[in-house]
Formats: sequence, structure tokens, C-alpha cells
Amino acid sequence: MKNEQEMALEIGQLLTDGKGSDVCVIDVGNLNSWTNFFVIVTVSSSTQMAGLYKLVKDYTRENDLEIFEPHQKINDGNDWSIIDIGNIVIHMMSDDARKFYDLEKLWHGGEFLMSKDANHF
Repeated sequence: MKNEQEMALEIGQLLTDGKGSDVCVIDVGNLNSWTNFFVIVTVSSSTQMAGLYKLVKDYTRENDLEIFEPHQKINDGNDWSIIDIGNIVIHMMSDDARKFYDLEKLWHGGEFLMSKDANHF
């Protein structure tokens, strides 16, 4: 059985293979109590975001994971979408949103397992 880190890295690779840009996997388990890993990816369009969402949804089904749907709708925009699968949270962001929110800087205390600056691909 795969552990959470292996699954987070597999999702990161899945998003890379699906042509997402600048995929980053951060272990944030020591920084908060509600999740252990962030997977961050830049998307170029709502169509690409929908395609990557389908890849993640298929992955969760194949690995017996559950996507937790939000209880309330937050935003209808295409700048940022979150897929919460419990101990792994995937952030699909437009380039502008990624630059503005700069999650990598915000969560700099985490361990970067996969990023454009790391050799973990």
C-alpha cells in the first residue's frame, strides 16, 4: 500500500504528465493540523483545469481515495481551484493567481519534495 508522500508525488507527476506547469509538492504536515501535503500546479485555461481535475479524480478512484467537496461554493472564477482529498490538497491556479498568492513562499517552512528547483522528478 502506498503512503501519503508516495501518492502526493504520484499526483505531482500525473499533473506534470498532463501538461500542468511548475508542479510543486510540499510536505506541510509539521506546519498545520488539517493536511500533510500540498500539490500546486499552474494551469493555462479552464479547459486544462477541467482536464487535470479529471486526471486527479480518476487517480482517486483507482487508489480508493475520496474527494471532499466544499460545503459552500466559494468562487466561480477560473483562477484557483482546490481538490481536497484529506491529507493531500491540490491547488490548481492560473499563473496570475499563483504569482499573487505565492503559496510556496507562504509555506516556505515545509519540505519541498518536487519543484522546478528541486531534483525530485
